[in-house]
Order: sequence, then structure tokens, then C-alpha cells
Amino acid sequence: MLHQLRGPANTVYRFYMVGFLVFLALPLSIVGLFAFNDSLYASLPWQGFTLDWFIGQQQPKLGIFYDQPLLSSIGVSAMIACLVTVFSLLLSTANAWLFVRFDFPGKNWLYIGLLLPLVIPGVILGVAILVASSRLANGLEEYFLWEWEWLRPGFSLVVIGQVAFITTISTLIILARLRKFDFSFEEAALNLGASRWVAFFTVVLPFLSPALVGAAVVSFLMSFENFNTTLMLVGSDAPLTIAMYDRLREGSTPVLNAVSLLLMLSSAVVALFSMLLSHGKSED
Repeated sequence: MLHQLRGPANTVYRFYMVGFLVFLALPLSIVGLFAFNDSLYASLPWQGFTLDWFIGQQQPKLGIFYDQPLLSSIGVSAMIACLVTVFSLLLSTANAWLFVRFDFPGKNWLYIGLLLPLVIPGVILGVAILVASSRLANGLEEYFLWEWEWLRPGFSLVVIGQVAFITTISTLIILARLRKFDFSFEEAALNLGASRWVAFFTVVLPFLSPALVGAAVVSFLMSFENFNTTLMLVGSDAPLTIAMYDRLREGSTPVLNAVSLLLMLSSAVVALFSMLLSHGKSED
């Protein structure tokens, strides 16, 4: 039986919730505020309001919409995130189906292995993938004269590295949904003459659609903002997180605040759209 908080406990709880929300929102609000500061430095004092860091067309106040290197890095991040999302969803759905529908020796050990990327630091994971892929590429080139450039640091290796750990998170999301599925509906479709593939796409997949949408959103956002693993695997085409890191090391202008504000707003819109879509599908 649930009990309501009363008296001092309720007051303490309210103060805690307000303080927690302020703790989360205050740094983000400061970042967004300084995106409009008419200064060459993202710090106090406040020099006045300006939109130059968004629409400025001349140095030193070149806005994000006219900063070609940053725009290119956003495009690279978006391409990586789309590919990672597609591959992660395919692998995650197969993983979830394997764990729910089949029993085989070593199943529990395989499940533990699936969870390992969650506890391995991103930098360590990136270094491990880099070392393994480089040795493989060197061996193929030395013994077979095969030059597989996609095993070298660059776009392809970043996708592989991100898929390695994002697939784990997507699998857990889809697995939680699939365990609630009543497989008697699939058996009914099979009894009515449907093949296993037809039953999967017409019965199981619609049931999984809210989880698939949620996993896709999580995969895209995690890929877009990933830094640790990407830093170890990046090549000449740097995604946004690496480009922002390079700018910060050189001493950047508040254009990075403008980029951060746009990313926060975009993430909020995507998350809200995902929640509305998942809520609508769950009601259906």
C-alpha cells in the first residue's frame, strides 16, 4: 500500500526535487544563454544580446549556419548516427529474438558477454577495436596484399565501434518488450497458413514497434553525441563531437554554445516525438 508523504518529509522531498531539477537545468541554461552573448569569449561579463553566433557571416563572429567546417562535421555525425541506428536495430532485433525464442548451451554466458560493453569504458573499447582492426588490416596487407582501408581509422571504423556498444543498449530495450509478447498470436498466424517470416512481420513486428522506435531514438542520439570511443577511431572526417573538442583546445568563440543549444533543442524535439509516437502505438 502506498503512503503519501506528510509534513516535514513532504517539504524535504519538494526541496530535493527542485534542487535536483535546478542542478540538471542550470548548466544547460548557462550554455544556451552565452550563445547570445555579444562577446568573443563564452564567459562573463555579459556584453549584450546578439544572434551573430547563429547567423553571423563574417569573422570573427561567424555563425554556425555559415561555419562550413562545423556544418560538415554535423553532416558526418548524422550519417554515422543513421548507419549505427540501422545496424543496431537489425542486430538488436536478432539478439532479442535469439534470447527469447531459443534455448542453447552457453545462453547465459552469451547474455553476460552481451552486457560487457556497458561496463567497459568507451576509451578502452575504442582502443581495443583500433588495435584489433589495425593488426588485422596489417596482416591482410602483408600476407595477401589486400588493402582494406575500412579497417583503418576513419568513417567505417567509427560506425563499427559505436555499433559494438549501442547494440547492447538497443537489445535490452527490444528484449524487455519482446518478453511481454504472447506467442500464441504467432502460433495462430502459423495455423492460418502464414509462414514464419509473414507471421513475424505481421504479428510480432507491429507489437515491437514502440520498442523499435525507442531503440532507434536512443541509438541515434547516443551515436550523435558519442566522444570517447569515436576519439580513438576517427580519421580525417571528424564528427561534431571531435570537431568541437578541437575547437575547445584552440580556444573557441561562443559559436560552440550556439551548436550546443541547437543540439539540446533538437534532442528535446526528437525525444518528445518519440514519446508521442510510442504512446500512440501503445494505445492502439
